[in-house]
Amino acid sequence: MPESLETLLDRVGPADAFRTLASLLPDAAVFAVDAERNVVLWSDGAEKVLGYGRDEAVGRLCLSSIRCRTCTIGCGIARYGSIDDVEIELYRADERWIPTRKFARAFFGEDDAFLGGIEVLVPTGPPRVEEGGAADPFAMPSDAEQFHDLVTRDAGMKRAFQTLRNVAETDATVLIHGESGSGKELVARALHLESHRAAGPFVAVNCAALTPGLLESELFGHVRGAFTGAVKDRKGLFAQADGGTLFLDEVAELPLEMQSKLLRVLEERVVTPVGASAELPVDVRVVAATHRALEQEVRAGRFREDLMYRLRVVPIEVPPLRARQGDVDVLLRHFLRRFNETGPRRIATIAPEAMRALLDHAWPGNVRELRNAVEYAFAVGRGEELLPSELPPELASRTASAESRSDAVAEPAESTERARLREALRLEGGRVGAAAARLGMSRATFWRKRRKHGL
Repeated sequence: MPESLETLLDRVGPADAFRTLASLLPDAAVFAVDAERNVVLWSDGAEKVLGYGRDEAVGRLCLSSIRCRTCTIGCGIARYGSIDDVEIELYRADERWIPTRKFARAFFGEDDAFLGGIEVLVPTGPPRVEEGGAADPFAMPSDAEQFHDLVTRDAGMKRAFQTLRNVAETDATVLIHGESGSGKELVARALHLESHRAAGPFVAVNCAALTPGLLESELFGHVRGAFTGAVKDRKGLFAQADGGTLFLDEVAELPLEMQSKLLRVLEERVVTPVGASAELPVDVRVVAATHRALEQEVRAGRFREDLMYRLRVVPIEVPPLRARQGDVDVLLRHFLRRFNETGPRRIATIAPEAMRALLDHAWPGNVRELRNAVEYAFAVGRGEELLPSELPPELASRTASAESRSDAVAEPAESTERARLREALRLEGGRVGAAAARLGMSRATFWRKRRKHGL
C-alpha cells in the first residue's frame, strides 16, 4: 500500500523537504517568514534574484531584504491570507531593480493568529538600473488605478470606479454607503467631475452638523422676514447647487419632517424657501451618503422607506480600508507624494519597522486615518526616512513587541476576522474550500468561523 505524504514527511523531515522544494526553483526567490515577519528560510534562488546572502536575510525583518520599488504589499498576507500573481518591482542589493510576479500564502492558527507565510517571487525581466535620474520613490504600481482623487488596486473598488463612470452619464440619484473616513465625499466629487455637470457647482453639506431648526433654511433658503434675524433673502443649498451636484452627507441624520420635504423636492424638482409661497425650480443632481444601514433605520422608524428608495436609485458601496487588498500601499504612496510636493520635509524611504506597523494596522478610521498618520509623520520628523517613532502613538507602539502590536489594534479582532473571511469568499466566488485554502485554514475551521460570524 502506498505511503502517505505525512509518512514521507515524518521520515524525511518537513524542514528538509521544504528546503529541497525551494531549491528546485533556482530562478525564483523562495522565502518563508515567521509570525513577526522575520525571514526563517532564504533559498539559493532568493540570493540569485535579489543579491542578498542567506546570512544577510535570515533572522531579519523581511522588508530589509525585500525592498519594493513600486509596491509594499508583502505584509498583506497577514491580513488577506494570500497574494496571487501580483506585479512588483524590487531593489536588489546592488541597487538595480528587477520586475517580478509575487505569489504568497499565509498560515493561521485556530485562534486566527498569524503564524507565518511562504512567498515566491518570479522574475519577469532582467535587473535594470534607474534611467533619467532619480526615480520617484513612491511611484504607483502598474496595477493601481486612479479615478480623479481616488486611487486603488482593489478589484472591488475598480468595479465601483466603472459603475461611477457609467452612472456619470445619467442624472440618476446616487446613495453612497461606507464607514466614516472611507472616502464617501471623494466618491461624490469624482462622480460630479466625471459628469456633464462638472462645470457646475459641487455643494456639500453634513446633515448631522446642522440643527433641525436650521436645516430647512440651509437646504431651501428663506425670504426676508421669514423669522427673527432673516434680514434679507438667502439662497438655499439646492439653489446654490443649481446646474451641478448637491452632496448630502450623513443623510440618515435628517429629522423625519425634513425627510418628507426632501422627498418632495426629489420628486418635483422644486423648492419653497422658508417664508415664501412661490416654488423655485432647481436643476440639481443629488448624491447622498451615510454610514448607517438605511434598511435598519427604516425598520426602526427613523427613516422613510419611500425616501430610501428615492435616494437609492444607484447604490455605491465603499468598502473599509481593511477590506481593500493592497490599498494601504497605494494610498500611502499617494499621500507621501502629495506631502512631498508641499514640503518642507521630503520623505524618500520608509523604515521597515514603520512599514510593518502601517501595513499591520486595522485602520478603523479608514482612509482619513491613514492620511492623518502620514501628515503626522511629516509634521514631527525631519529626515528623509520615515521612522517608527514618527508615527502616531497607536501605530508607533506596534513596533515595540508582538504583544504591544496586538494590544494596539483599534479594530476588534473579530471584526477583522469577519472581513477576511468575507473577502476570501468574494475572491473565490463563494467556494468554501477554495476560500479556506486561501486563508491557510482547514475547511472545517473555515465553516466554524463562518458560522460564528453569521456569513
